[in-house]
Amino acid sequence: MNCIKYLSLSAVVVLALACTGQKKAGTIGADETVEARVEALLGKMTLAEKIGQMNQVSAGGDVSNYADAIRKGQVGSILNEVDPVKINEFQRLSVEETRLGIPLLVGRDVIHGFHTIFPIPLGLAATFDPALVEEGARIAALEATAQGVRWTFSPMLDIARDPRWGRIAEGSGEDTYLDTRMAEAMVYGYQGRKADTTSMAACVKHFVGYGAAEGGRDYNSTFLTERQLRNFYLPPFEAAIKAGAMTLMTSFNDNDGVPSTGNTFVVKDILRGEWGFDGLVVTDWNSMGEMINHGFGEDRKDVAEKAANAGVDMDMMTYGFLSHLEELVRSGAVKEKTIDNAVRNILRVKIMLGLFEHPYVDVEAAKAVQYAPTHLAAAQKAAEESAILLKNNGILPLKGQSRILVTGPMADAPWDQLGTWCFDGQKEHTITPLKALQERFPGQVTYVPGLRFSREKRDRFDDVVSAARGADVILAFLGEESILSGEAHCLADLNLIGSQSELLAALKATGKPVVATILAGRPLTIERDLPNCDAVLYSFHPGTMGGPALANLLTGEVNPSGKTPITFLRTVGQAPLYYNHNMTGRPYQGETLLADIDLEAGQTSLGNTSYYLDYGAYPLFPFGYGLSYTTFEYSNVSLDKKEYGKEDQIAVSFTLANTGECRGTEVVQVYVRDLVGSLTRPVKELKCFERVELNPGENRIVTLQIPVQELAFWGLDGTKKVETGEFQLWVAGDSASGEPLTFSVK
Repeated sequence: MNCIKYLSLSAVVVLALACTGQKKAGTIGADETVEARVEALLGKMTLAEKIGQMNQVSAGGDVSNYADAIRKGQVGSILNEVDPVKINEFQRLSVEETRLGIPLLVGRDVIHGFHTIFPIPLGLAATFDPALVEEGARIAALEATAQGVRWTFSPMLDIARDPRWGRIAEGSGEDTYLDTRMAEAMVYGYQGRKADTTSMAACVKHFVGYGAAEGGRDYNSTFLTERQLRNFYLPPFEAAIKAGAMTLMTSFNDNDGVPSTGNTFVVKDILRGEWGFDGLVVTDWNSMGEMINHGFGEDRKDVAEKAANAGVDMDMMTYGFLSHLEELVRSGAVKEKTIDNAVRNILRVKIMLGLFEHPYVDVEAAKAVQYAPTHLAAAQKAAEESAILLKNNGILPLKGQSRILVTGPMADAPWDQLGTWCFDGQKEHTITPLKALQERFPGQVTYVPGLRFSREKRDRFDDVVSAARGADVILAFLGEESILSGEAHCLADLNLIGSQSELLAALKATGKPVVATILAGRPLTIERDLPNCDAVLYSFHPGTMGGPALANLLTGEVNPSGKTPITFLRTVGQAPLYYNHNMTGRPYQGETLLADIDLEAGQTSLGNTSYYLDYGAYPLFPFGYGLSYTTFEYSNVSLDKKEYGKEDQIAVSFTLANTGECRGTEVVQVYVRDLVGSLTRPVKELKCFERVELNPGENRIVTLQIPVQELAFWGLDGTKKVETGEFQLWVAGDSASGEPLTFSVK
């Protein structure tokens, strides 16, 4: 897929979402007819009814618990109910027993699938396949909307450079460009290319900077400058808004002392003012109330005022708006026109989703949508493309081994392989690696788990070792349980937990070939384990169909093509370490390491460059890295010109050859460096990627086009523009490879 073609889709989607007639000036695609309906309904509403629309409640449990509040018009949205019978009753109360009959907006965390679970978002990013990611989001929307859920709190667009942060699992990793492409794909998938009853409003989160939480500790402060925000953290959000995302969620963190839910600069000035966002802004769970804990407000009344005036439309589970907005309007602290604008944004989304015409769902029809064969096939393909081959001494793909030992705590863990933040996945539908391999090799698989779960401690592995001695190959499935990553699940130690490393060492000591397949929610520090593995296949929690996918990869029916969406560290002490860092005044030159220092050495600065004495400067695996069962060769890399204008397209051409013995897919990556700028620029930045599939012996001339405008950044003068000067460009299979070409922009 050409990079230019993909970028241009945002305009198509905004137009497709328009119902009829002239599109209004805004971002989510409403037209004059929609706006007329919004204004007509708003004109009939009392202040209390308006404020009721701004209140969201978690409505799990008996419908009667919320019936009075709904009848009084005090609820605009519910979340955490997925029973279509109950949802229909909630909607009936709102549509048939309130004065204005405004339907509810039903929300749910549908993060990487509803019932059919896809790989976690970090795994989806490893596919470098936006079209496949869009398909997965579309399937999630089909399954969720069939049961009445019309709003998902996804995609998470937080750039994350510290793997200690548990929520790294829920995003697309460290790179702004990759995150942007995934953001667009998920918005298109959730909402559909044309709004209908299967459209589920996307909610881009967390606005903004949450992934930079200090020390990788969830909910902690961030200290990002405006230029950092604009150059690295805001672009995925802006792209998602331009793609038509209907809603946005503020984040828990404060940035430089200002909590997002009360941050007028990012919500009102940038999101509303600069980007023209006319969709719905919702708080994260009680993030309005947490501004009191931050010390940013005295009480619920104070933070309700700050949030409303910052541009927040809906309060998730604080009840601050419901309790205090009428009083704040009467006192003049919050203008009624502020309330009106918030309610416009809420009503606009409800109208565009067709909720007024179709508030109810067909309960029986909803059952047939779940786990459809096409859904399972897509989930399996996503799991296959997301797996990353990190090491292989030739043992993979498996061939001719008649006695297979399967071991490890993740071999048969149907719940844990679904991954984090997976509320509606059902483990009875999960196919584990053990089950898939037993079906693939009937009578040839011996299963000795060794460890019952990833955290288990064990001193001896006599039973596993005994079984290993009679095996031709050992397949060890390791990693972490799903509960060990995700929100609030941060770690200071990223080594394989429990006794998994000891299990690997015991297996390697048998002299039999050992293949480690790691299922995890983050990039673990596995350097100490590599000597005990003949091959390593890394699978971020792969979801419902992870077992068949991994079996296909191990046997070579599918050739691995995943690439690392995040830098893999040698040790946690390197965090944060990411490929697109700025150049220092003393870049690493391969200097003296700890073991090279003489005893009683003089007090010199040794190499005088930027690196760790004990671990050097480099990671275990760089961003964009991944092996294949075949080999690829790049040649004849060239640019169509040496000098470009600011409105030009850069065309880079090269020959890609499959020099191995099997069909494979290479994720081609294009990186650019701005050599001299008004600010120090990153040493490399990803600007384009494309998946290219080739038969053995086949070669193909590939041409990729990159708009020169992709080189723009927010510079020293506080404006975004392409600065003239000299640039370097690399075409390679990862961020650490390739030889640079040079060009200039005039």
